[in-house]
Amino acid sequence: MKPSDRTNLSDAPDWSALIPVLPLAGPRPAALYGELRRLIESGVPPGTKLPPTRELATRLGVSRGAAVAAFEMLLAEGFAEARVGAGTYVAQAVPQMLPIPAAPTADVVLAPALPGGLGIAAPDTRTFQLLRGLLARQLAAPARAHFAYGDPRGNLALRQEVAAYLRAARGVRCHAEQIVLTSGSQQALDLVIRAALKPGDPVWIEDPCYPMARAAFTGAGMQLVGVPVDGEGLDPAAGEERASEAKAVYVTPSHQFPLGVTLTMARRLALIDWARRAGAWIIEDDYDSEFRYAGPPLTAMQGMDPAGRVIYVGTFSKALFPGLRMGYVVVPEPLLAAVIDVRNRADRYPPTLMEQPLADFLHGGHFSAHLRRARRRARDARDALLATLSEAGLPVLAPDQGLHLLLTRPDWADDTVLVRRAHAVGFGPRALSALHVDAPRRQGLVIGFSGFPPEELAAAARRWAAAREG
Repeated sequence: MKPSDRTNLSDAPDWSALIPVLPLAGPRPAALYGELRRLIESGVPPGTKLPPTRELATRLGVSRGAAVAAFEMLLAEGFAEARVGAGTYVAQAVPQMLPIPAAPTADVVLAPALPGGLGIAAPDTRTFQLLRGLLARQLAAPARAHFAYGDPRGNLALRQEVAAYLRAARGVRCHAEQIVLTSGSQQALDLVIRAALKPGDPVWIEDPCYPMARAAFTGAGMQLVGVPVDGEGLDPAAGEERASEAKAVYVTPSHQFPLGVTLTMARRLALIDWARRAGAWIIEDDYDSEFRYAGPPLTAMQGMDPAGRVIYVGTFSKALFPGLRMGYVVVPEPLLAAVIDVRNRADRYPPTLMEQPLADFLHGGHFSAHLRRARRRARDARDALLATLSEAGLPVLAPDQGLHLLLTRPDWADDTVLVRRAHAVGFGPRALSALHVDAPRRQGLVIGFSGFPPEELAAAARRWAAAREG
């Protein structure tokens, strides 16, 4: 370029500060935009005229289209302003682009998945093969439902299959229209709490109890009333003495968490009678009823409630796997519109992609076959754990339902210490005392036996048994 040509590149007095140095690679418009923005942010005075796009493109060896595109991005984001007939100038008020803040200090602490831990499902090769095929079929010919907003209750075919399963297996009186699919039992609890209760309402909760249920009620501002659990389950008479005006009760009647007892028929009927008289709701969490080793699952409370005060909550997390994120709630008719409204406002409707494959899985009888295999695995793991504990001088009765057992000893003074020692050697029980609502807090260990092969579970239990007195 001749010196005489260089002097004619701009009519601005001096815009050398706005001549960027572009990287060698990458899209030219984005690179030019980024460099011009960096120069402006570094302190170029407001009102400074930018070089004409044609001359800037000539100087940098890029197309004029790239320069125009870069200027358009500067204008769109407020770093520059165009003046008709005069050119493009640095904006009078340049946006303040704050630096990326430091990473937040708060973090989610996940308990390690250890043998003996709770809430761990075992993978099933046959089930995953079937679900993969059903999902592939769905992806090969995707349904129109994936491309539009759907029913807040979820896929009708899956709700129909869930209703049929609950009627046959659990004695639940329901139809598909009153089932709301959720991402597990925790979301079901959240929907019910927000639809049926208000902050400050007194709520009965089992003592000891499932900690995530307690967290759901506490987080929503409920006034929790711990009701003692004995060998017959939650005691309704004690609940009435403590808070007869309670608006709801949360209960795990088929297999109380964590004590493992079953709510007797007399107490079930008493609880249903109290709910009818008080106009209260019974939230029945049937979290692991599929895992019963001595006969068929017990009939759900919902099926014996003539007043329609029982809200039934279930999940596929234990029976299949937590990552599926699929649960359901059977909502009584008077509460259904409120629950649907909360769901619609919260996240509109469930994810659709796995709903039809899961419906086909249930319809084809595969879920029943899966449960038979899962129960065999869980029973084998339970028996291996019981044998190991017995060898260590820690006998415990075999639970006839569920995926955990309770180990107590009168000489234990601090079960949290035992838990720390167990975790240190790769064994993952929970302290019973930490699951209580009120004093007195019983001492014990809640030990899971799902999700790991029997030999791995037994080896971890032996390590803990050897280290517990250390």
